[in-house]
Amino acid sequence: MGYSRAELETFRDATIPDLAGPGVRLLFVGINPGLWTAATGTPFARPGNRFWPALVEAGILSRLPAYTGPLDATDREMIVAAGVGVTNLVARATARADELTRDELRSGAAALEARVAALSPHAVAVVGLDAYRRGFDRPKAVAGRQAESIGGVPTWALPNPSGLNAHDTVSSLARAYAAPARAAGILA
Repeated sequence: MGYSRAELETFRDATIPDLAGPGVRLLFVGINPGLWTAATGTPFARPGNRFWPALVEAGILSRLPAYTGPLDATDREMIVAAGVGVTNLVARATARADELTRDELRSGAAALEARVAALSPHAVAVVGLDAYRRGFDRPKAVAGRQAESIGGVPTWALPNPSGLNAHDTVSSLARAYAAPARAAGILA
């Protein structure tokens, strides 16, 4: 499945629903949906995004979902049954996260508190250190577990899995994502 640039542009500012079910233990928080994600309705859907491969390598998921298109019911059930949920700081889709304003990130961070309260996960992992810093007004935050929680839930700020983040590999992301998974009781 592929999209032309013009087709993807038609999804600018679209939103997708959260991917979370009852009993979510680990809530991953992306920055915002990309255009490919908005087109498919699947979080982290862009080919080359390392989110799903990192979850498999970490042992959080047992297999790789078919994530570059719409998730089928079997893949959704596997993700939800693993106790994994996915939401975003900002709901609107853009081509790049740097198109978001500081105000959007701050508003999104405030709204995230309510989603965390409603879902009651055991751990929250914001995947996008710069977005975490700007949205939560913590400019000196470093990757890892944060001293501050979101909604009283232990919180990690972790590397972004986008292919634009050249500093990390699937393996380094897997190691980073395993820490909140252990805290959530998904990994031993």
